Amino acid sequence: MFPDASLPAQFPALRERVRAAIRTRYGGTEAERYGIARDQFEQMVAAAVLKYESGLEDRDQLTLIASLHVGELLLARACAAGNETAWNDFVTRYRSEMYRAARAITGDDATGRELADGLYAELYGLPNREGRRIAKLDYYMGRGSLHAWLRTVLAQQHINRFRAHAADVSLDEQMEAGVAFAAAPAPNTAEPDSRLTEAVRDSLAELGGEERFLLAAYYLDGQKLAAIARQMSVHESTISRKLDKITGALRKRIRKCLRAKGLDARQCDEMLHDLDVRDLNLNVAETLRQERSIGTF
Repeated sequence: MFPDASLPAQFPALRERVRAAIRTRYGGTEAERYGIARDQFEQMVAAAVLKYESGLEDRDQLTLIASLHVGELLLARACAAGNETAWNDFVTRYRSEMYRAARAITGDDATGRELADGLYAELYGLPNREGRRIAKLDYYMGRGSLHAWLRTVLAQQHINRFRAHAADVSLDEQMEAGVAFAAAPAPNTAEPDSRLTEAVRDSLAELGGEERFLLAAYYLDGQKLAAIARQMSVHESTISRKLDKITGALRKRIRKCLRAKGLDARQCDEMLHDLDVRDLNLNVAETLRQERSIGTF
C-alpha cells in the first residue's frame, strides 16, 4: 500500500536521537488503523524532516518533529494510498470545513460547493500516463494544519479558474486590481497579529528587483517555470533554484524580524507554520511593486 519508492533514501543519514524522536510520535496515532507500520510511519515523518530541516542541527530537527501534525500527515498519506477507512475519516472531518472555506473564497454557496467538489478527485488521486494514481494529498507534509493546507489549495484552485477565464489580462493589470489575492479571501475571521503583518511587509520591502519579479510572476501570475525562464533567457532549473533561495531567505528574514519584535523561537514557528498572506492586512501585490533603489538580486 505504501511503496518503498516513495521513501526518502536519506533517512539513514538522520542522527539516532532524531530518529528516536520520530519513533516517539508513533504512539497515540491511528497508524495501525490505517495499516501503516511503524517503519513506514518513521519514513513518512523523516521525509518531512528532510524536506524542511535537512542539513540543520539536531535541535532544529527535533523542534520540527515535535511540532509536526503527524496525525493529519498519516491521514493524508493513507488517503493517498487508497485506504477506505482513512478516506471515510477525511470526508467526515473535512468535507464540511472545505465547503465553508470554499464558500468564503468564492462568496457564493453554489460556486463554493462546485469548487470543493472539484478538488476531491485530485485529493484522492487521478491516474497519470502510466496508470499510476497521483494524489494531491501526497504534497501535504504536516508542517501546518491540514485544514490550512486545504484552504490554500482551494484558494489556488479558485485563482486558476479565474485565470482560465481571463487569460488575456496582464500581470500588471491583475496586480493593480489586486485580483490575485482579492479573488481568494481567507475564511479566517480572526484578527491577524500585527507583528507578523509588519514582519512580512518589511521583509518583502527589502527584496531586489529580480526577486520581486520572480515572486510576482510565479506566485501572483501563476506563470510556469519554463515561461519565466524564457523571459530571462535561462534554464528553468535556474529559476527553480532562484525561487527556492528567495523563499528560503524570505522565511528566515521574517523569522528574524519576529525575533526582533520579542517573540521566542516557538512563537515564530507557530506563526510561520500556517502563514497565509491572504490572512494579513497587507496588499502583497502593491508591496512587491514598490520601487527600490538597490540593485537586483
